[in-house]
Amino acid sequence: MGQGMRAGKKPNAGGGAATMQKQIQQMQAMQRKMEEMQAEIDKKEVTATAGGGAVSVTVNGKKELVKVDLKKEVVDPDDVEMLQDLIIAAVNEGLRQIEELSSNEMSKLTGGLGIPGL
Repeated sequence: MGQGMRAGKKPNAGGGAATMQKQIQQMQAMQRKMEEMQAEIDKKEVTATAGGGAVSVTVNGKKELVKVDLKKEVVDPDDVEMLQDLIIAAVNEGLRQIEELSSNEMSKLTGGLGIPGL
């Protein structure tokens, strides 16, 4: 008898191909759902602030900066570095928030599949 064969047990005749086809269909359906979900995430926006609201930025689901609002009092020609730091802080917070939103939405779909990068 071949390796892995036991007496009285018949090899799986054709069931493996049908199972594999079903798994492929399930993965394709999941991929379509993930693409739809990503399209929805791409439309979302988050707003983050820094400096007590002196700098406000909006980031979309594509991780693009789409809006920057500066209060007049934060624009000081003698302290450009502070303004730069506030913009960086607000943008980084906006990117963090959109990444968290994206991860949370995708984990609803993938559940406990343990797919890396999602």
